[in-house]
Amino acid sequence: FDKISLTPNRLGAKTHISKQLLAQSSISVEQFVRNDLDTAVRIAVDYAAINGSGSGNVPEGILNVTGIGNVAGGTNGLLPTFDHIIDLETAVSVDNADIGALAYLTTPGIKGALKKAKTDSGSGLFVWGQDAQTLNGYRAAVSTQVPSDLVKGSSSDAHAIIFGNWNDLILASWGGFDIVVDPYTLATQATVRVIVNSWWDMAVRHPESFAAMKDALIS
Repeated sequence: FDKISLTPNRLGAKTHISKQLLAQSSISVEQFVRNDLDTAVRIAVDYAAINGSGSGNVPEGILNVTGIGNVAGGTNGLLPTFDHIIDLETAVSVDNADIGALAYLTTPGIKGALKKAKTDSGSGLFVWGQDAQTLNGYRAAVSTQVPSDLVKGSSSDAHAIIFGNWNDLILASWGGFDIVVDPYTLATQATVRVIVNSWWDMAVRHPESFAAMKDALIS
């Protein structure tokens, strides 16, 4: 059992809407704006959960959590192989943490590289096979939120690959979304400002539940 502390950190988003747009009747402007602001907030939450710095009011993401498993490619990074994929799984299983919602998350570039990489010289099989939803039998997903600009030695374009039990990533939200409609500040420009405030934090329950390769190259 681990004790974790969660603290609300404000995450805001804003947009400006012209009075002319509000006068249109062809689309539901309110829902249109709500959807855009909601998407902006959720993108920021996803990025923080994956690679948040943990400093200031930014939560600490998986890649920066002390104690997660580490699989290194090389001094200057390396094109990942099937061995690296197995090593990620091993780093989690040796700590008896290979239970729950086990899955991979990486970048689109690494997915492409692994679909070209053969598991060995003779079988004709590729590391990321034709089934685009799994990697070595586990669920796999890609996102541009996963960093592809990590520095390792002389390389500054290294990608990350994460494997672990995603049930152990805790996302906390306080009070939902607070929406402020301000028709005054930009009234001289016939513009309404809409501001969304929300409060979030996140934590990894057990660092042993995750492992990452932070120096994977696509070539």
